Amino acid sequence: MLRIYFTAADFARVRFAVRPAPLQELNAALATMVLTQDDDPLLGRWRQRLLRSLPDAARPLADLVPAGRVSEDRTVEDAAARLPAPFWARGGCDGDPRAWEVMRRAQFAAFEAVVRPVWARVEDLHRAEFTRFALTVAEQGLGAAVSGLVPGARLRDGTVWECDASGADRDLELAGRGLVLQPTFHWTAGPLVAEPSSGTPVLTYPAGPGLPLEPADDAPCALVAVLGRTRCSMLLLLAEEHTTGSLARRLGLSDATVSAHTAALRGAGLITTVRAGRTVLHRRTPLGSLLIRRTL
Repeated sequence: MLRIYFTAADFARVRFAVRPAPLQELNAALATMVLTQDDDPLLGRWRQRLLRSLPDAARPLADLVPAGRVSEDRTVEDAAARLPAPFWARGGCDGDPRAWEVMRRAQFAAFEAVVRPVWARVEDLHRAEFTRFALTVAEQGLGAAVSGLVPGARLRDGTVWECDASGADRDLELAGRGLVLQPTFHWTAGPLVAEPSSGTPVLTYPAGPGLPLEPADDAPCALVAVLGRTRCSMLLLLAEEHTTGSLARRLGLSDATVSAHTAALRGAGLITTVRAGRTVLHRRTPLGSLLIRRTL
């Protein structure tokens, strides 16, 4: 559980990142790639494609992920503490400019291969998330906007933001420093917190569609020509149960637009829809799953 403690001064200093963070998106994409299995129905093929596209210049980044395990807290110093370590990891701890040049080149090469092809999509998604957040603040207030950042988040007693996080149990006292909200579009696990020794803490939270980001001229699956990009993406997501609101958030659509698409998919027998109280739940049917497996 991640708990962030706000004061009145902190609420007055909550800021939304004005633009996506290139290095954060790269880190999120590489972490997701490491944590994904090749047979994952949503991300498996994306992972394999990324592994093939990474150039040799990016190989030093693998030294930060011993035995294929990734941690949000991994640093150059962590890697250097694990023997054997390459010269650049140990040299980085000593301030060797040659070592940091190796790291810089590796990050640049990885960014060009992994993130650059979809950077326009990342910028579009960031603007859409900013708009969603701003409208929520205007219509419902900052408390509601912060509570709605990720599913399962809540604002307890009006001062403590709580959410299941991807790491260990953690408490963060903002103590008047405020908080920067940084959405990321390659990460699908829990929110992450960066607490600099000086300055404002940053909360990075997943705000993407939960699907591999594709360049604007690429199709996410072979069904796009038949179903359209939105319905194809929706069918991929509905391997798990989603509400109408959840689909709208993941795909950046209105509830009304999602309802129209789900009605079409339901009419074709590709999804089912059931009502649980005031909530409407959608899920892919066996026919929909068969269609996905045949075309991915």
